[in-house]
Amino acid sequence: MVAYRRNDDLDITFGVEEEFFLVDPETRDLVAEPDQAIFEECARQAGEHKVAPEFLRSQLETATSVCRSMAEVRRALARTRAAVVSSAESHGTRAIAASIHPFAAWSTQVVSVGRRYEEFAVTYQEAVRRLIIGGMHVHVGFGDNDTRIRVMTALRRHLPLLNALSGSSPFHGGRETGFKSYRMTIFGTLPRTGVPRPLNSWQEFDALTQDYRRMHLIENAGELWWDIRPSHVYPTVEMRICDVCPRIVDAIAITALYGCLVRNLWRRDIDGTLPPDPPTEIISENRWLAQRYGVLAFFGNLEGGGRMDIDDYAQELVRDLADDAKALGCEAELQHILEIVRTGSGADRQVDLFRLRRLEGASHDEALREVVDLIIRETKESLG
Repeated sequence: MVAYRRNDDLDITFGVEEEFFLVDPETRDLVAEPDQAIFEECARQAGEHKVAPEFLRSQLETATSVCRSMAEVRRALARTRAAVVSSAESHGTRAIAASIHPFAAWSTQVVSVGRRYEEFAVTYQEAVRRLIIGGMHVHVGFGDNDTRIRVMTALRRHLPLLNALSGSSPFHGGRETGFKSYRMTIFGTLPRTGVPRPLNSWQEFDALTQDYRRMHLIENAGELWWDIRPSHVYPTVEMRICDVCPRIVDAIAITALYGCLVRNLWRRDIDGTLPPDPPTEIISENRWLAQRYGVLAFFGNLEGGGRMDIDDYAQELVRDLADDAKALGCEAELQHILEIVRTGSGADRQVDLFRLRRLEGASHDEALREVVDLIIRETKESLG
């Protein structure tokens, strides 16, 4: 039996990780070997938040400290982004928050120093050579181990929407892919990715992890690269399906939506009213539609059958989460989700600019460079 807990006593914590690329302001290409002083300065400016290198030397990752309110999330993301932008500019580069650089070639990239990265490259070969991608991961801490597993399973149905809202990777290798989140296609070439199957208890999750370890397939649960997973380090559920958002306002809104979903489903778990789990195959189908069409997707309707406009879905969800948004102090951020649906994600703005500039007579390469300029501007937006 689940112990009863008051719905006004549902304390949750947040942590947000974002991955950035460093670009040359002249060529707009990635800086394959940036000055390492960028990372040192960024870490100093970030204060209590963390900054770390990523798989490629042209990347860095920020991670906020534990935030106990959405107000703290806003301040933390503003500080980490400002640290990245300022540090990059002070060393002659620019930072972009997008999940794929529009035209960078993998053959010119340099893997970061470290045994872990070297082993990763040797093991995964061509799959990892194409991995010029970055993501946004959101941790929410709440409840006990079993509660987190049940809520994680219930959250799976909403993963496609979260991906659609965050799409920022419509180009790859200088080509328009036709996808709004092509990052997910590339990442899917690695094992242990995608939507996890439904899990009902920590014991079930732990048994699966131990099976992997007994077969020497992984060292720890951190190598389960699912779209959503229990953290193997923190008492959190980590949502990993999102692209990096060029605009900070979108990143904060998606974090707020995820937090509201967690709180809502935690309340329903306490009340014993969690919704039945849809088939993983259907969630995965909606996930593909999100990758392909972004905020223009018509998802399979999990409740009534047929197809559902993402705008109708988002409006209904925002209404259902109103009490949770009020409790978390993020009503405006949750409403901004509807603005993303109606005006587009970063991917839509990139594609629109590229096509417009081509119609206006710019060459293919000129148009792509202007897309990079757009992402640079949006990454700095609202940072002062």
